[in-house]
Amino acid sequence: MSYNVSFISLGCAKNQVNCEQMMAAVQAAGHQIQAAPEGADVVVVNTCGFLASACEEAIDNILEMAELKKAGLVKKILVTGCMAQRYKDDILKEMPEVDGILGTGSYGDIAGAIAEVMDRGQRPCHMGNIHTANQSGQRVLSTPPWYAYLRIAEGCDNHCAYCVIPSLRGRYRSRPMGELLDEAAELASAGVRELLVIAQDITRYGTDLNGEHQLAKLLRELCKLDFHWIRLHYLYPDEITDELIDTIAEEPKILPYLDIPIQHCNDTILKAMNRRDTKASLTAMLKKLRDRIPGLVLRTSLITGLPYEDEAAFEELCAFLREVKIERAGVFPFSPEDGTKAARMDHVDTEEARRRAELAVDVQSDIIDAYNESVLGSEREVLCEGFDGQAQMFFGRSYAESPDIDGRIYFTADAEVAPGSFVTVRLTGTMDGELTGELET
Repeated sequence: MSYNVSFISLGCAKNQVNCEQMMAAVQAAGHQIQAAPEGADVVVVNTCGFLASACEEAIDNILEMAELKKAGLVKKILVTGCMAQRYKDDILKEMPEVDGILGTGSYGDIAGAIAEVMDRGQRPCHMGNIHTANQSGQRVLSTPPWYAYLRIAEGCDNHCAYCVIPSLRGRYRSRPMGELLDEAAELASAGVRELLVIAQDITRYGTDLNGEHQLAKLLRELCKLDFHWIRLHYLYPDEITDELIDTIAEEPKILPYLDIPIQHCNDTILKAMNRRDTKASLTAMLKKLRDRIPGLVLRTSLITGLPYEDEAAFEELCAFLREVKIERAGVFPFSPEDGTKAARMDHVDTEEARRRAELAVDVQSDIIDAYNESVLGSEREVLCEGFDGQAQMFFGRSYAESPDIDGRIYFTADAEVAPGSFVTVRLTGTMDGELTGELET
């Protein structure tokens, strides 16, 4: 039987790639994919389970689908991904509306699960080995046609004290380079102009295969393909090699934009969180990167309210931000997650962690404003992504803005600018903290 299947993907880009692979598998099995859940035979909710807030979002989406099911607009609901992996028993027990679940080791079972719920009336529960699950497979791209993600590894071996990812995604496994280059070549042939290289930790790529860092080698091969931009997410400071820095600096396709999650700068906190950095090593690494990569824009993620963060440690974090001037930062209050070491440590309450996050955001806002002011009058290559009818301006991104994470650049033009095209924009001002400019002709 052929069925109409709708997908809802939540969480990170790595999760989105899993969803794209499931969509391809569903199509290969003869089913049709539809965008809206209304009228679908099966709705697949691909969940994030990284934080309690992500689980809440997932539950809200599941319950919304349950209402559609109750109204007869959806027949079956499957839940996949990290929350399914983390809370399998709770979902099966507490959410009778859910017709089946697939853990992070069982994305490849999606077509079989659809047959089980639709043809055989079963309630499948597929929980494959998270350490050995297949990472490859065809994809149905869900991004705009001009950019796509290339996930080069799965899992994580860092075991930060606050993080559940190793228990949800398994140990670190690099994908074979030949397989990655084949997939990247397909993306380039499909018209993808910006390739985003992603993994929980891309800097470790290859070390599990032969003990050697192979990211620089992979990037040099990717630069031979017909991409215009290559963007990197996430790099861990202690794994950044001189060879990698040289490659980023020398290859014009690799954008001088690096996403390096540091989480904090206080030495006591870093050690307690099982991070391998110190404040001194972070400062030295960031300086080295800025010295050797012209025009570098840095992004990071920070957590306020971590165990051992007293007022002095928080002030140290704010002072560090003012000193190193990282252009972009996501700031999150500490979330004590079940099963993590950090959750069992003393820490400030949630409200205080949120208060500190807001204060850190204020510090970061000043840094962003100063950065925006510093680039006014310059020209930027911008990837146009559309037209904003309310602002009556085109919008897009330069090398300094990653999709769905950073802001946009808004610009005026006398003629139509096609989405997916690269244009030169002279930066002339700001609007609600985002850069504005004019098309250079």
